[in-house]
Amino acid sequence: MASSLLLTSSSPSLNFTVRRCEPQLVPPAIPTPHEIKLLSDIDDQEGLRFHVPFIQIYPKQTSMAAKDPVQVIRQALSQTLVFYYPFAGRLREGPRRKLMVDCTGEGVMFIEADADVTLDQFGDSLHPPFPCFHELLYHVPGSQQITDTPILLVQVTRLRCGGFILAFTFNHTMCDGAGLSQFMSTWAEMARGATKLSIPPVWRRELLMARDPPRITCNHREFEHVPDTVKGTLASDEDDMVLRSFFFGPSQIAAIRGLIPPNIQHCTTFDLITACIWRCRTKALQIEAEEEVRVMVVVNARAKFNPPLPVGYYGNAIAYPAAVSTAGKLCENPFGYAVNLINKVKGEVTEEYMHSVADLMVNKGRCLFTTLRSFIVSDLRRFSFREIDFGWGKAVYGGDAKGGGAFPAIIYLMLHENANGEEGAVIPIWLPAKAMERFEHELYDMLPN
Repeated sequence: MASSLLLTSSSPSLNFTVRRCEPQLVPPAIPTPHEIKLLSDIDDQEGLRFHVPFIQIYPKQTSMAAKDPVQVIRQALSQTLVFYYPFAGRLREGPRRKLMVDCTGEGVMFIEADADVTLDQFGDSLHPPFPCFHELLYHVPGSQQITDTPILLVQVTRLRCGGFILAFTFNHTMCDGAGLSQFMSTWAEMARGATKLSIPPVWRRELLMARDPPRITCNHREFEHVPDTVKGTLASDEDDMVLRSFFFGPSQIAAIRGLIPPNIQHCTTFDLITACIWRCRTKALQIEAEEEVRVMVVVNARAKFNPPLPVGYYGNAIAYPAAVSTAGKLCENPFGYAVNLINKVKGEVTEEYMHSVADLMVNKGRCLFTTLRSFIVSDLRRFSFREIDFGWGKAVYGGDAKGGGAFPAIIYLMLHENANGEEGAVIPIWLPAKAMERFEHELYDMLPN
C-alpha cells in the first residue's frame, strides 16, 4: 500500500545517555609492512573524498552472554588489520592531488561506549534517521579530514538489553561498497574465530591508473559543467533539509512495474525505483521544464574488465554514468521514458569507460561530479550488510546511517524488512522540508491505494 511507503520511527524523540571511554588507536595485531601505496585514479577523485557513516545494530544473543562485544570486535579488528594493513595507515596527498597511503601501522580510531537504552526503545522499524546518532558515533576532532587522520573511526556501544550497536565511518577513497563488504566479512570472520580468510584482499590499484598519455575516449555527462540557476539547486548547507526513509516492498514494485509497457519489462527493480525517485524528486523541486536534470547510477565495473578484476580487489571499481533529460520531458513523458534512460546508461560502463574516467581525473584535476539538478543512486542491497555476523547473528539493521554521508544528493538502496515482515528496499532521502512534502505527494500519486 502507498501509505506504508514512508517509514516513521516510533521513537522520533528518543533521548538517552552514552558513556564513552577515551578514543584509542587499534593497530594491527602484528607488525605490518611500512610502505607507500598509491590509490588508483578512480579512488582519489573528488567525489569520493568523504567519510561514509555506517551502522550495524545487533540484538541480545543468549549464547553470547559471557562475551563482551566491545572486546570481541576490537580484537577482531586488530587481526583484520594485519591483512588490510593500509587501513591502519594515513592518507597523504602528493603532486597534482594524487592520494597515497602511508602504511604506518598506527591503527584505526576505536571508541568503547555504554548506553542507558534498550533496542526496543528504538522502535519496531530501524532505519535512518537514527535518534541521537551523534551519540552512537563520536566524531573525534579532525577525524573527518581526508589526509593525516585515521581511515576508519569505530564506536561499539553496549545497550542495556544486552544488544549492541557498531557505528563507524570509513574513507570512501579506500574502498567501494563491494570492498567494504569484503573488509567487514573478514572482520566478522575473525570475530567468530577464523584463522584464515575466505577471500584474501588484493590491492592492485595500478589496474585503474590513468593511461600514459591520458585520453578521454567516452562521453562523461556525470562530470559536465552545468550553469548554476536558482531553481533546482540542492545545497548541502540548507538549514531546512529533512531526512525521511521510504520503503519499496513487493506491492510497491508491482505497482511501479504496472506503469511501464510490456516491451521494457526486462528492467530491474533498481531501474524502477530510481526512475520513480528521479521523476518525483524533479517535480518536488519544481525545476523549470527546459532545465536539464540528471541521475547518476553507480555501476560496479569489476566484471566489465577482460579479464575481470581479481577476486579480492577492494578498491573503488565503480562508475556513475548519468541519465540526462529536460525536466519537462522527464515529467510529461510516460514513466517508461525514465526507465529506458536509466537502463540504457548502465550499459555504457565498459572497461574502456573506466579507463576514460581515470584519464579524465588526471586531465581535469580529479573533478567533482555534477551536483546541480542531479543526484546519485547506489544499490547496496546485494552486499547484504545485515548478514554480517560477529557472533551475535545477523544485524536487525545494517547499512548507511545518515542518508548520503557528505552529500544529501547521494541516495542508497538497502535491504530492509518492514514491521509486517515484508522484505524490500529502504531508501533514505534528503530534501528541503517543503520539497519533501511535495515528494511524498508525488510518490503517493504514482502509487495510488
